[in-house]
Amino acid sequence: MATRGDRRSRHEQIAAEIRAAIMAGDLSPGEQLPSIPTLVTTYSAATATVQRALAALKDEGYLISAVGKGVYVREREPLLVEVAAYWDPARSRYSYRLLDVAETEAPPEVGRALQLAEGERVIVRHRLALYDTDPVELSWSYYRMSIAAGTELTQQRRIVGGAPRVLSDAGLPMVMFADRVSARMPTPEETELLALPPNVPVIRQFRVVASRNDRPVEASILVKGGHLHELHYRQTVDQGDGR
Repeated sequence: MATRGDRRSRHEQIAAEIRAAIMAGDLSPGEQLPSIPTLVTTYSAATATVQRALAALKDEGYLISAVGKGVYVREREPLLVEVAAYWDPARSRYSYRLLDVAETEAPPEVGRALQLAEGERVIVRHRLALYDTDPVELSWSYYRMSIAAGTELTQQRRIVGGAPRVLSDAGLPMVMFADRVSARMPTPEETELLALPPNVPVIRQFRVVASRNDRPVEASILVKGGHLHELHYRQTVDQGDGR
């Protein structure tokens, strides 16, 4: 139901309510939605408004039309990302496309995360991850030059075994990572490269990977479509003294 504090257009509000019902399981995969006239009555909206809402959800992959039959909840599962420092494309349906490798100044948050000295430069590896053939994640991974110089991290090609293997070979194995997760609307570049439907936010992870003695060895920005992904975190809870 629309509220005075919601400044979105009516079709965006309707799409949000249906999307939430699908994600909560109130509308099951394969289930047929009520007819357009019924939805018009339910949401007290014009036919064209309801149709725009359904069209947006089709673009996002939540709904599918069956000609002459109606609109159904699409039978699909979100991309369940088991949050880890690295996953091997050779063992999954994911693959990478290397977009760029460059020496550059570090963004401020990267400089702080990597504990860079003033003026210290970094190598950035910019990649697009694909699930089968669909673009699903953009990443920018930064390494200080004192670590990357003379290694495959500086080369314009994919790395067998990825950065973890290069860092391990340099005596800096990845032993810990920390994520900061947020959501925002995408930039034009992100919209284009990830083939995002209109008005879909992205999930942004800022990840810092450390080696032994908490030495930071990599900082990455990971951006993925919010309509496709769920992030799965698991942590064992220390029961302490039972209090």
